[in-house]
Amino acid sequence: MAEEIQPVQTKKVRNAKKEYVFAVGRRKESVARVRLYETVKADLAWGEVAVKKGDMIVNEKPIAEYFSGEVSRHQYTEPLRITNAHQLNFTFTIKVAGGGPSGQLQAAIAGISNALNKLDPEKYRALLKKKGFLTRDARIRERRSVGTGGKSRRKKQSPKR
Repeated sequence: MAEEIQPVQTKKVRNAKKEYVFAVGRRKESVARVRLYETVKADLAWGEVAVKKGDMIVNEKPIAEYFSGEVSRHQYTEPLRITNAHQLNFTFTIKVAGGGPSGQLQAAIAGISNALNKLDPEKYRALLKKKGFLTRDARIRERRSVGTGGKSRRKKQSPKR
């Protein structure tokens, strides 16, 4: 009755730090999936675009090309300015889907803010919360009601006689 001694199996535990912080931003029908890179590897490419330190890439285009205009630029750099993160040259890659240009821009801003908050909550949370960047805007399109003739609030036309 000799008991066989079996070797103990050990599991490999990965403690490697992730190379990016992932966050999601939503607004209306738009969803933005954001990756924030603190350091960028030399071979990092996103689709056809080579990503450098300090870049913001949206759907494989530079953010200034995707969201053109001075007002848009002011809006998407606002979370970085109030947290002084623009000096740290973080790199962002963003995938935006659904909705229109305005909803996509606001979803990207929410995603950038959430990524900064995940990176260092003690440092950034109070500043972002005070300006309202961490609050989800719950206003979405009202669904079509039954018996309204195709629209959400429209009443059906009644006969004249």
